[in-house]
Amino acid sequence: MKKQIHPQVYTDVKVTCSACGNTFITESTKEQLYVEVCSKCHPFYTGEHRFLDVKGRVDTFTKKQAFAKQYRASNQTKKNKKQVKEEKKIKSLRELLSES
Repeated sequence: MKKQIHPQVYTDVKVTCSACGNTFITESTKEQLYVEVCSKCHPFYTGEHRFLDVKGRVDTFTKKQAFAKQYRASNQTKKNKKQVKEEKKIKSLRELLSES
């Protein structure tokens, strides 16, 4: 094997959960690790049903849904106005000849 190509492995690495503050020791190539969710607070392991809002993803999703709903409503009114204008414009040949 070649020398000096493998990363250094730290045996006592402290892993810290940012959600619940839980810490535990493991091995890694980094000196310290920070995780968003650990086995102490993850809903799958705890059996609790709660939302894990990481970086405001739930808020972002609800804002996008509200904007889409508003856009669909405004787009529908535009289509309705356009259809009304088109209905007024369409005349048969008989109607056109009778007007003159």
